[in-house]
Amino acid sequence: MAENVAPTRSNLLQRRDQAKLAIRGADLLKRKRDALVGEFFALVKASLEARRQLQQASRDAYFALFLANAWDGPEAVGSLALAQHQGLEIPLKMENIFGVKVPQVQPPSFDAALPFSPVGAGTSTLEAARQFRKLVEAIVKVAATETRLRKIGEEIKKTNRRVNALEQLVIPGINYEIRHIRSVLDQRALEEVTTLKRIKAKLEARDEADAAKA
Repeated sequence: MAENVAPTRSNLLQRRDQAKLAIRGADLLKRKRDALVGEFFALVKASLEARRQLQQASRDAYFALFLANAWDGPEAVGSLALAQHQGLEIPLKMENIFGVKVPQVQPPSFDAALPFSPVGAGTSTLEAARQFRKLVEAIVKVAATETRLRKIGEEIKKTNRRVNALEQLVIPGINYEIRHIRSVLDQRALEEVTTLKRIKAKLEARDEADAAKA
């Protein structure tokens, strides 16, 4: 509350400095928000493309599985699938984007060779295995892109709330205090001038009276 602020010149200077700092902070936050919005829309485009690739990879993989079951038999395909014990490594590191830490996921690391002996495996089954590897890669790409998209979207909302708080609450509050302090100081200055004028008038009147008696 402005009424709780002592109306002194030092407080006036302090509030002016605070107002400048708050305005500068709001400007920096708006620049950050604008940069994040640009990054967000770029990621939206990348996310849509990753989704498209996932849908295509899914169609290719399940069509290849359909052919493998048709040509090699579901028993052969199932036995090779059960024999698959290869682990999946997904490298992950954090990236700083305009002060926001977002995960950067690398494509999954597959061994060059298939996780089972191709001897005795039908051509269709081998192709199905390759297509499902591509499907896993597409799933990881979608997850990575959409995770980054969500993190940046959350940061945009947070930054926007901070900008609104500064522009709608903090800065107006400081400006109100500045106006209050200035009003009180101006009133004091006016009262001091009025008092000085009265004192001067009294002194002049006394001098005139003394001169008349002399």
